[in-house]
Order: sequence, then structure tokens, then C-alpha cells
Amino acid sequence: LDLIFAGDLLNQCVGSSFALRESRIPFYGLYGACSTMGESLSLAALMLDGGYASCAAALTSSHFCTAERQYRMPVPYGSQRTPTAQWTATAAGCCILSNEGRGPAVTHAAIGRIVDRGITDANNMGAAMAPAAYDTLRALFSDTRTSPADYDLIVTGDLGRLGHEVVTDLFARDGVDMTKNYKDCGLLLYDLERQDMHMGGSGCGCSAAVLNGYLLRGMREGKWNRIIFAPTGALLSPTSTMQGESIPGVCHAVILENIGEES
Repeated sequence: LDLIFAGDLLNQCVGSSFALRESRIPFYGLYGACSTMGESLSLAALMLDGGYASCAAALTSSHFCTAERQYRMPVPYGSQRTPTAQWTATAAGCCILSNEGRGPAVTHAAIGRIVDRGITDANNMGAAMAPAAYDTLRALFSDTRTSPADYDLIVTGDLGRLGHEVVTDLFARDGVDMTKNYKDCGLLLYDLERQDMHMGGSGCGCSAAVLNGYLLRGMREGKWNRIIFAPTGALLSPTSTMQGESIPGVCHAVILENIGEES
């Protein structure tokens, strides 16, 4: 590995930096909240494409109890979860990007803007992040002159059930149908009904695990050949939430394609 791009939900990203402190590999510490998998993928791909590295790792992780303690309430407190709440995944995922290999390949990246629609509820991440997903996906469609129909699958993460509905509705107002091939990592990681995950999964590890454990495998097996992976992040801190601040969102998207034997 020439470079490592990593981040997590813990303060100062100590999960990533402590885990990698013995590696002696050049390290970029990232914080995009739950969008970190997309952020790390796009930056790693750009560095490889620019000739600054030949092999890089993009990774992230999250942990349920630490996230709840940091952003909401400690689990032993026993507070009741609101209907809009999501379940932070205890999960991790890592992609190794190289100039050579069979793929799938990162062919495009859409770097998200910060979008804030005034949501202040730390238990409603889907509503806070959905406008950022809409903004980035709309820009990606415009810049590439494509539409949802040009992709086998479009996956955001991790908006959960509510955020997924908001994105679908925002595009419907533009006359764009997202109902045929649009999914969300927060809805794919768990069985929402049998596991009672309220609005679904969340956390950096949610989209990372779905991408590495499900989406990329499906692409290699030929189930999908062209997908958009667009993880979303809520850019809040415990301090900002307690001060009544709103929750900005961001979404970084990449297009992944099967483009041949050598990518």
C-alpha cells in the first residue's frame, strides 16, 4: 500500500489512527461522518488516477455503543428510541484500489457540498442527510448527462426508510423516477421488521459493509455492471447538538463499473 484513507465516528477519528499507528504507511485521516466510505474511495481513486500512488486502501468503521454514547445517550441509560431513529452498525469495510486488476473500477466521482435544511433532531439522521444525497445525485446526473435508468442500481447510505422516501420524493418533484432501482444501505444491512431497527441502519460501517460485503460481490458475479454508490454523512457533534444547532449533511458519490478484464 502506498496510501491509506480512513476515518470513523469517534472523536478525532481515534479508531482509525490508533489501529494504523504501527503500519508506517502514509495516512490520510478523514471525517465525513457516515459518508466516509465514499469520501475515501473518491480521494483514493483521484490519487491513483493522478499518478501519485499505485495502490491505496479506503476504509472506515463504526461501533454501536460508542456512537450512541457520543451522539445521543449511553446505551445503559435505557432511553426510549424515537420512531425516526436508526441503528448504528458495528461494522467495518475496506476497499483496496489499484491501477491494475479485474475491477470493478471507480470511473467517476461526485464530491458533495454541505447542505443544511435546518433539521435539529439527532435522532432523525435520514431527514438531515437526504437533501445532501439529492443535491449530489442531481449534480452527478447533470454532469454525466445520465439518468437513473442508465444504472443497474443506485445506492445511498445510510438514509434509512425515512431518508430514502425523502430523496425519492424530491426527485419525483423534478419529474425523475427513482422507484425502479434506488436502494439505501440502511435498508439493506438489517431485516427492519424482524430485527426492529426502526428506520434502519446507520454509521460509517453500514455503507462500508454493504458495499464490500454485498454490492462489489454482486458486481463481480455479474448481477450489476454499473452502480452509483453515494454514502451520506451528518456533520454534527455532541456540542453542536446540545447547543441547538442544525445538522448539516454531505454526500460523496462514486460510479462503479465492470469495464473489462483489466481495470
